[in-house]
Amino acid sequence: MTQTDDQLPVEEPTEVMESQEPEDTQTAEIEAWKSKYLRALADYQNLEKRTTLRRHEDSRMAARQVIAKLLPVIDVIYKAHEALQDKGLSLAIKQIEDVLKSEHVEKVDVLGKAFDPETMECIELTDGEGHDTVVEETQAGYRLHDIVIRPAQVKVGKKKK
Repeated sequence: MTQTDDQLPVEEPTEVMESQEPEDTQTAEIEAWKSKYLRALADYQNLEKRTTLRRHEDSRMAARQVIAKLLPVIDVIYKAHEALQDKGLSLAIKQIEDVLKSEHVEKVDVLGKAFDPETMECIELTDGEGHDTVVEETQAGYRLHDIVIRPAQVKVGKKKK
């Protein structure tokens, strides 16, 4: 450094060192944008999953409603078959059962089982062999993918005293 009487001390030029702040700022900004991008990507992927799941549930619900409307018709066909013993009705029943099976609809198996209020509706208590055991099924119950579409109407046995 040199100094004159009239002047303030003057620093001689030295090699200018670039400060680390702009680089740190850029790195922080890059990390912030990367974090925002990853968060947005995760949100989008979650939205896709929820949308797919919702579509699947909506289609299951629509199938459930249509099948529930068809069950009384199916009951009438079964009763007609019992009365008539017609081969044409046997074929129609076989086809109906195949369609129901392909749509994951199954009958609730109730005869001889313990009464289950989730899948059955008791319409009468009768004398029977076991306590709370289904003695007779008056109307078949159906479920779709483990969801009960229609509970089975049953007669439940009770022990004599």
